[in-house]
Amino acid sequence: MYRISELAEQCVINKETIRYYERVGLLKYSPRTNAGYRMYTEESVNRIKFIKRIQELGFTLAEIFKLLGVVDKDDKRCNDMYSFVVGKIVEVQKKIWDLKRIEQMLLNLKECCPDDKALYECPIIETLTIEIK
Repeated sequence: MYRISELAEQCVINKETIRYYERVGLLKYSPRTNAGYRMYTEESVNRIKFIKRIQELGFTLAEIFKLLGVVDKDDKRCNDMYSFVVGKIVEVQKKIWDLKRIEQMLLNLKECCPDDKALYECPIIETLTIEIK
């Protein structure tokens, strides 16, 4: 069992993050001892580490909340998880497409640049200004 400071240390987060996770429903409130301390289990450690890992993969807290709702269900977990993952794949593919489009635009702008970089009139700025109008 862990007190909140020990849980925070174990999960490499601060205590306020744990309290926030409890307020928004990502982490269940733990029971208090007679002295008033909340005591957390290894399950809490695993859940927080899961949340942090999923965040690293680009999921928002709202998405993680939905995902944990699926994980916490007893029935139809696999079907719901599959739907969740398929939706996330579509979202990631759109972001990749957008990033590739931005990359190509930047490569095109880079090609506008002359060999003499000390010029006052910058062709990149001029190109961007023209496209805005």
